[in-house]
Amino acid sequence: MGGHDLEGVLAQAAAWRAEGRGVALATVIRTWGSSPRQPGSRLAVEQGGAFVGSVSGGCIEAAVIHDAQEVMAEGTSRVLAFGVSDESAWEVGLACGGKIEVFVEAVAPERGRGLSRELLGEIIAARREPRAAVLATWLDGSAHLLLSADPAHAPAELAAAVRGAVGSDQATVVDTEAGAVFLEPHLPPLRLVVVGAVHVAQPLAEMAALAGFAVTIVDPRRAFATEARFPGRALVTRWPDEALAEIRPDARTAIVTLTHDPKLDDPALVAALGSPAFYVGCLGSQKTHAARKARLGERGVAAAALERLRGPVGLRIGARTPAEIAVSILAEIIATLRGAP
Repeated sequence: MGGHDLEGVLAQAAAWRAEGRGVALATVIRTWGSSPRQPGSRLAVEQGGAFVGSVSGGCIEAAVIHDAQEVMAEGTSRVLAFGVSDESAWEVGLACGGKIEVFVEAVAPERGRGLSRELLGEIIAARREPRAAVLATWLDGSAHLLLSADPAHAPAELAAAVRGAVGSDQATVVDTEAGAVFLEPHLPPLRLVVVGAVHVAQPLAEMAALAGFAVTIVDPRRAFATEARFPGRALVTRWPDEALAEIRPDARTAIVTLTHDPKLDDPALVAALGSPAFYVGCLGSQKTHAARKARLGERGVAAAALERLRGPVGLRIGARTPAEIAVSILAEIIATLRGAP
């Protein structure tokens, strides 16, 4: 699920528990075949039956909520399995031979054991700081560990798996001598830096935020970069190269330039291509892009770095309007992030 969705589910679980309500968390841990939700997708349930999040397309939620009520009353945990033999299989999207396993555990139960309130708070804090961490949950309910993303700080038998979970940003189950362990990465938020507070940037900022990106708009032209035009977004009115030096793009950052003005775009692209950003793209025609690459080469950008530059930006879907162009840009960013061909 999207990072912002997951954080909201965890925060709601913590809020309900702080109010004294019984709470359980349900987490997709394994899927086979056709499955509507990925490992790591979560559902939080409170004792009255209210819930947030999801673990399927909607048809196994009722069964999961029923078991969650029992789990929070007992202070226990259990693994639930749903597959093609179940009556709900067609409705939940598993009719092609799929299967889904869901781990359900109580949160800070009055008796028994489960995920502690303190550890839940640490997970939320790690996501907000932000710092990369991996939650290791033994599926017999015996233990949890919040590990650093550095494998050197993980138990030896989990080190390689922790590295893999962080690298792929994908939750996974690992079999160890002590039993099956669910590894769930909690990584810094994805970021999108948009250079140029132009018309296309407005729908792009909204769509990217819905997809879980923390969006920053960079434009020294204060008449463009306004709260009225970009409500709720981080606005930086410094020159793009100075802004990027301050933002410090990492491997979970995408950068897009949209101004068409070399005075703004070129310094931003030099900085962006010298960073670990996973995606760097720029708006403009093929002719404009060829001229841009020539200028950047003259500014000392290496040929290998120039090969990383996506332009004209966006997937070729015949986009015309600013919103359609924004869709094509975000689609290309996500395709790059997920390693799509």
